[in-house]
Amino acid sequence: MPQIHRLDSRSKDFAARLDALLAWEGVADAQVMHTVTEILARVRAEGDAAVIEYTGEFDHLDVTTMADLELPASRLAEALASLPVEQREALERAAERVRRYAERQKMAAWQYTEEDGTVLGQTVTPLDRVGLYVPGGKAAYPSSVIMNAVPAKVAGVPEVVMVVPTPHGMVNPLVLAAAAVAGVDRVFTIGGAQAVAALAYGTQSVPAVDKIVGPGNIYVAAAKRLVFGTVGIDMIAGPSEILVICDGQTDPEWIAMDLFSQAEHDEQAQAILLSPDATFLDAVADAMDHLLETMPRGDIIRASLAGRGALIQVADLHEAAQIANHIAPEHLELSVADPEALAAKIRHAGAMFLGRHTPEALGDYCAGPNHVLPTSRTARFSSPLGVYDFQKRSSVIFCSPEGAADLGRTAATLARGEGLEAHACSAEYRVKAR
Repeated sequence: MPQIHRLDSRSKDFAARLDALLAWEGVADAQVMHTVTEILARVRAEGDAAVIEYTGEFDHLDVTTMADLELPASRLAEALASLPVEQREALERAAERVRRYAERQKMAAWQYTEEDGTVLGQTVTPLDRVGLYVPGGKAAYPSSVIMNAVPAKVAGVPEVVMVVPTPHGMVNPLVLAAAAVAGVDRVFTIGGAQAVAALAYGTQSVPAVDKIVGPGNIYVAAAKRLVFGTVGIDMIAGPSEILVICDGQTDPEWIAMDLFSQAEHDEQAQAILLSPDATFLDAVADAMDHLLETMPRGDIIRASLAGRGALIQVADLHEAAQIANHIAPEHLELSVADPEALAAKIRHAGAMFLGRHTPEALGDYCAGPNHVLPTSRTARFSSPLGVYDFQKRSSVIFCSPEGAADLGRTAATLARGEGLEAHACSAEYRVKAR
């Protein structure tokens, strides 16, 4: 049987043990922050030269100019054309489903006119340029390209700049093909904190962007945190998470594999199952035991389950929902007889997968909703990536003479209460003009 934490909500130390499992340190490591701060400063001061030097050092690429690190659009098109038909069609279908879902998220401008003729409203405009970071480490993620670039394009962003590390010159054709399908405009084969710095500050060759999105390792996460304010960022992403609530009536092998689907991401990923049925929890543990032998990334799964995984017995599904709201998971599967009724009790989750036939893996690739989701309990206050993350709102105020006179008196009173005489006078000039 695989090593995994076994908890019972009736235990006196349950809350403490659960919170210990949920804890994640993020990017607080002092040495990491020191290294990243130094990289950011050098790229900001030296531009292309620093990026080229760091790329040679970390990715073992012998290049002398940034031209060697930018891929032409023809290279993306070639990668797409060279794919097996099945892969190409899968990429295109996934992108189209994400696009259709994203189209429904677009915010629209609006306005209304008050009785005195004053017009109030809101305009919506896309960001000018967005940077997309794509990992190049333990696995290739063409799905991340689609999930980040497609909503940006639906929002109307004119230019999406992608950075992707290519250690030892190894370029993943699926990632490049996904960039072609998603409409990425420029691609640089750079990664790490130096790529984040190049996007945030701009260099002689890499244009500065308005927002940086996409996952990365701890150095990338630290860099995104440090450049926030100069640019926007999507989030500081932690390890992948899945929480499954099951009534004990789903095939144990299905649930075991659903837990594996996130545990295989990396050793820090978290997979938790809640069920009121102790016998079912044992059956899932048994299923994990024999299924692990079939997994190519079995060592990663074992480490993930042993470190942060859990099988938890709860009193009933109502208590399971309460615990789920405390965990605020990135992915939440409701594998129960009446998932919609249980979903009505959920307040905090990045994405919910309802019913026995909706594995989280569908959401990772092609269901339609975005797979860039809040982690590490941040679903309590944040939402999935979407078109709205690539649009910004501006308030519109257009006062009629009557409206200016009416509002001016109120504004002047409040301004003098704050000791701001110029504010008061500015408002009163319009009152006197009447």
